[in-house]
Amino acid sequence: MKLHRQSHCKINLLLNVVGQRDDDFHELEMLMLPVPFFDRIDFELAGGSIELTCNRPGIPTDSGNLAWRAAESFAAKAGVAGGIRIHLEKTIPAEGGLGGGSGNAAATLLALNELHGTPLDQAALHELATELGSDVPFFLQNQAAIAKGRGEVIKPVAQLAALDGKSLLLIRPGFGVPTPWAYQALAKFPGAKSRPAGQAEKLAKRLANAPLTEAAESFYNSLEAPVFNKFPLLKLIKQHALTNGAEAVLMCGSGS
Repeated sequence: MKLHRQSHCKINLLLNVVGQRDDDFHELEMLMLPVPFFDRIDFELAGGSIELTCNRPGIPTDSGNLAWRAAESFAAKAGVAGGIRIHLEKTIPAEGGLGGGSGNAAATLLALNELHGTPLDQAALHELATELGSDVPFFLQNQAAIAKGRGEVIKPVAQLAALDGKSLLLIRPGFGVPTPWAYQALAKFPGAKSRPAGQAEKLAKRLANAPLTEAAESFYNSLEAPVFNKFPLLKLIKQHALTNGAEAVLMCGSGS
């Protein structure tokens, strides 16, 4: 039995770090938007283990890949036997802050649940997604949402009318930014890691009721502080876009 799925990415309209958690993760609030830019994933129930292949050299095809770990976690939780073959056609760049790997993991959970006759309900899938990574729960659904906690608390938002008819330009230089490094480097920028909460709701409300030009000042990413400090080219790209007519510009996630 086979399934073919498209795995989309996301952008952050806001990524606000509001503090440090007892589990050493950061307490976040984010406003996230799904973007129709896709990886393609083919699934087949076959073999006796997890087999993952990928079109792009350098992408892990073992437990270093979130899709592989999603398949392993699903099998353990659902108590299913047999193997799964997964082929990943990557288009979304790695280390771009677009959540490509997290989207692949969520797509794997949903696809395997369908292939095995839906043994897990939404709560169980959400639990698995939360264990896999901070952005994975967002990709279990496909609409703009506020994410809180580590990213596991998802609240879909009303239509962001200010974005209607707007074009999105994704700009990625020839390098990526590792997410763990970006969060670790945030320690040197205390003003960016303990901001007041409530910014995501504020931005969502403004985007629902005001023009983009008025809402743009509320776009914010705490991780711009450490990332722009090490990679000033990204700051220059942002300034160039603003100078040349962009209504709102923000580094996505941890960059690049």
